Amino acid sequence: MSGFKDHFSRQSDTYASARPRYPAALFDWLAAQGPGRELAWDVGCGNGQASVGLASHFKRVVACDPSESQIRNAIPHPRIDYRVQAAETVSLPAESVDLLIVAQALHWFDLDAFYASAMPALKPGALFATWCYGISTVSPEVDAVFERLYRGPLDAFWPPERAHIENDYINLPLPFSQTLSTPAFSLTVDWNADQYLAYLRSWSASQRHLDATGVDAVSEIESDMREAFGEPSRNVSWPLTIKACRKP
Repeated sequence: MSGFKDHFSRQSDTYASARPRYPAALFDWLAAQGPGRELAWDVGCGNGQASVGLASHFKRVVACDPSESQIRNAIPHPRIDYRVQAAETVSLPAESVDLLIVAQALHWFDLDAFYASAMPALKPGALFATWCYGISTVSPEVDAVFERLYRGPLDAFWPPERAHIENDYINLPLPFSQTLSTPAFSLTVDWNADQYLAYLRSWSASQRHLDATGVDAVSEIESDMREAFGEPSRNVSWPLTIKACRKP
């Protein structure tokens, strides 16, 4: 697992509860695109949020992540086989996979190594899909406090790969030339202020800032965020960028 950039193991026990769930319609669409529904593969699965969505449609799901802590805290499901394995060394039998996804993780990978190791496992006509979501929107008041945190004390602590999220993966190449038009999806949750603050603390930059300075940057904007939040719960949304291609 050399080269593995571990930004999330430390907070893996809270990561699942502090991150939004993907919409069921996304997995409905993905399952309808491939040559079958025998085997789906989730690489960089984290705690298995996307893996569970795949398990609703596929007989078997293999889910891999290099973080032992993330896998230990993964969402259990009888059809999911969780494995501690880096994206650059993953392997399944040739032409055995109907769908391969990478959810909010492709920007961390060595793409040449990942594509070389993983793509032979896809069946002809199988789909490769990846997606990311960036900055949330809540209300003008909440979003203004968000920007103070995101562009302020945390700005220097974002890993350089974060740029790929901000530009919607436009500079990350896909492994196959046959690309698909994808529907518009968004992530939407109703969260209270505690849940939203937990999400902000789950960021890799929040943890890096804490490690470097001993200061929880989220605590410094917490009172303003709670005041801006105002209501018992708010609708929080993130645009979802999806890129997909089909193996010849």
